[in-house]
Amino acid sequence: MNESSWAELWVAIAFVVFVVTLLYVGVHRAIASALDARGARIAGELEEARRFKEEAQKLVAEFKRKQREAEAEAESIVTAAKAEAERLASESKVKLEDFVARRTKMAEEKISQAEKQALEDVKAVAADAATRAASTLLSNATQGAVGDKLIASAISEVNAKLN
Repeated sequence: MNESSWAELWVAIAFVVFVVTLLYVGVHRAIASALDARGARIAGELEEARRFKEEAQKLVAEFKRKQREAEAEAESIVTAAKAEAERLASESKVKLEDFVARRTKMAEEKISQAEKQALEDVKAVAADAATRAASTLLSNATQGAVGDKLIASAISEVNAKLN
């Protein structure tokens, strides 16, 4: 055997002794337990990440449900507001028509009263004119005490009939 073979043999023996010593001391258990601990920690982190993901999905679903509810509520509010606006518009229309009808009736009544008053005024003026005309005619036609009595009686009769 040559020198390099002896060196390789001693390196191999030293390596085997080193590995046996490590096994004897229990380094392999420490490495295995460290790997197991790391695996358990990673599994815990994965479980925690899965829980967070499920919570996030639940929150997203809840927010979507709340959003749908809010949209439905907003739509019902808009529908109710439109219905209320239509109701108010129809009520306003009815009130306006009623107001116009009352004003028209009041105006017609005022016109009717004004016509009656004008007719009465015309009758009064005509009665006064007729009375004066009759008085003038009768006074010219009759003279004296008998004439005065006839004139007074006729004037009273004309006034009573015209008023």
